[in-house]
Amino acid sequence: MYTLDNDFATRFKYEVMIVGCGGTGGFVAEGLCRLLPASVPLILVDPDRVEERNLRRQNFFPEDLDELKSEVLAHRFSRKYGRAVAYSILPVSLTPVGFNSLVIGCVDNSPARRDIVARFTATYGNAPAWWVDAGNGENFGQVLIGNRTGAAQYRTNEKGDRFYSLPLPTQQRPDLLRQQPIVTSCADIEEQGPTINQSMAALVIEVVRRLIAGTCPWIHLYLDLEIGTLQPVLVTPETVADILGKKFHKEKI
Repeated sequence: MYTLDNDFATRFKYEVMIVGCGGTGGFVAEGLCRLLPASVPLILVDPDRVEERNLRRQNFFPEDLDELKSEVLAHRFSRKYGRAVAYSILPVSLTPVGFNSLVIGCVDNSPARRDIVARFTATYGNAPAWWVDAGNGENFGQVLIGNRTGAAQYRTNEKGDRFYSLPLPTQQRPDLLRQQPIVTSCADIEEQGPTINQSMAALVIEVVRRLIAGTCPWIHLYLDLEIGTLQPVLVTPETVADILGKKFHKEKI
């Protein structure tokens, strides 16, 4: 079985940055405060303020109204879990962050994802970093994993069969860059199920756990709460070639 490389966590000091602290991101942030060692810097990025409609399905309370989402969560989790939690209200492309990072995107529009693309293009290059992109609708959602512009690379060594690079999530799913900003957050859609955000957050946290441990075998995960299914897409040369619409080669794709 192929897994994704975890050099970012085993060979280097790394940081985790969550972009978007609304429906899914707020629950991911709390879960990672439990999962990650206190020595791993955690940065929350979101310029939005808490609105009354956010109280129904996001990780906020009435006393948080009108506060900055990233700031209020950073302060709350820092106190609750006894660890440092940083926050930024700048676009992710302008937010200072370390060279070796795990970026978790919990955004719902193409401009926000373009900011993440800009970060990977300008900063990470060949650095051991990964982007975990989460998105959802009413009762369904997907998690995509990537880290490079261009071709995927894999090899077999003493660690086993490992993918060291995968195209960015927006190259795997170009339609993500065609999503327009919406007035109402996806977390506030009236028809949205009451548990989709927590369910998506649980998937993201499991992906992060496995990435750190070097046991993540997925490139995609698709959740459908309407029919009760979770469909994983394993990261193999054949599946990656199929996703990218390219021919299969033994050493590279």
